[in-house]
Amino acid sequence: MSEHYLNHPTFGLLSRLCKVDEFRSLFTTLYAQRLFFLITSSAEGIQFDPVSRADAKLMLETQMRSLRRGGSDTDQKNLQHIYKRTFSQ
Repeated sequence: MSEHYLNHPTFGLLSRLCKVDEFRSLFTTLYAQRLFFLITSSAEGIQFDPVSRADAKLMLETQMRSLRRGGSDTDQKNLQHIYKRTFSQ
């Protein structure tokens, strides 16, 4: 997995945790990792939707289950590392 960053107009630099689907990704604030956003890319532009920590955790867990069914070992390990780093604090 490569690292992806996005600049939020209010909260600064965001780091991508995972892709949710073709058009949406889950991001968190880079340094505090306490605020989470579902970023949607479309022809109209980029939309920032705040999500709760519980919803972000659920989205990441869903992606981990999906990778267990059909992803590479490397992607699974990377996402598990991101999960532990983000939610085991």
